[in-house]
Amino acid sequence: MKKLILTLALLASTSAALAAANITTVSRFEIGKDKWAFNREEVMLTCRGDNALYVINPGTLMQYPLNEVAEEQVLSGRTQGQPISVILINSPDNPGEKMSLKPFIERAQTLCQ
Repeated sequence: MKKLILTLALLASTSAALAAANITTVSRFEIGKDKWAFNREEVMLTCRGDNALYVINPGTLMQYPLNEVAEEQVLSGRTQGQPISVILINSPDNPGEKMSLKPFIERAQTLCQ
């Protein structure tokens, strides 16, 4: 009986660790002020089914689609979210343009594997 309980506890903790493996937190400090694209100090990145990439605001848990797959999921109502433009900041080097999402998309894609 003890072995069964121990095995179940180990299995539960392993499942939780595997489920959490496709989400990571990144900060302005980690990415660099010159590449940081958001009006928050840190965000979470995640990869969901079908390689849908999202940014998540850790304060509100609102999610913002990073790629077309995620945008389609939000538009079709399969998941809730807001447009990424809500949390994007303007580029100091290119007035009228938003900061590049490329470093965040690349980082989120590593979570899909």
